[in-house]
Amino acid sequence: MAEHPPIADEPVELPVVGSEVEFAGRVWDVRRDTVEYRGAHLVRDYVDHPGAVAVLALDDDDRVLLIQQYRHPVRSRDWEIPAGLLDVDGEHALAAAQRELAEEADLAASEWSVLVDYRTTPGGSNEAIRIFLARGLTPTAVPHPREDEEADMAIRWIPLDECVDAVLARRVQNPSLVVSVLAAHAARARGWSTLAPADADWPTHPKLRPAAS
Repeated sequence: MAEHPPIADEPVELPVVGSEVEFAGRVWDVRRDTVEYRGAHLVRDYVDHPGAVAVLALDDDDRVLLIQQYRHPVRSRDWEIPAGLLDVDGEHALAAAQRELAEEADLAASEWSVLVDYRTTPGGSNEAIRIFLARGLTPTAVPHPREDEEADMAIRWIPLDECVDAVLARRVQNPSLVVSVLAAHAARARGWSTLAPADADWPTHPKLRPAAS
């Protein structure tokens, strides 16, 4: 049986012959691109997203920090991990993750690693999310004020194994929570050998991909 190289997504830069914003939103836009593909022109609409970061905060007892807040599109109060948009010009993903952990959970961390990267909806959005693992947790000096959906956020510490059970029982379905707890469970079983440095490159983010030569 022939051996194959490890599977990996393959970046492709097709010629874009037209691109326009069909809808300009408050946070993200809907863009229409016309691309050349196999001798034809394809027209694709997608959500043009700045990207985001999320934080799986794990304490010394292997408990995960979860927050619960209202998400209007799905009419649900979802259990999630702290997360936020990459919407500050020039801000590094790690700095954004540190900011979000402080703003949403009043926590700082002394140990940061990249846990996993993923893209939420490749068929309809260019949104890319990097999930960090944060350990060595301490409270911030000053609690952060919260408003709108964050004003009544619930916060709970749940053992990692119980989080995995909740995912597999389909009781929680926020994608960053699902991806992060399954990745952390697998990474822990491998002695955390799969973690990457907190400042690792992120070439799968569409806006951070190296320019084609």
